[in-house]
Amino acid sequence: MSHIPAARSEDVIKVAKKLGFEFSRQAGSSHAVYKRAADRRRVIVPVHSGKEIKRKTLAAICDQLGVDFEHFRALG
Repeated sequence: MSHIPAARSEDVIKVAKKLGFEFSRQAGSSHAVYKRAADRRRVIVPVHSGKEIKRKTLAAICDQLGVDFEHFRALG
């Protein structure tokens, strides 16, 4: 298993947009939902300004995005 990079919500959102995800809605005050129309995938990003996303949470987000950690790091 490869090393999971540290990332903030801004980094995840930037990668999601590069992969074709668009903002759909805000879920509560701390989560944003992004969707991709092509394959109807969605990703939920925790939005806490300045804080890093926990590594296990980032692993789940990468699964939702459909990328591995190396591809995530390359896009970021």
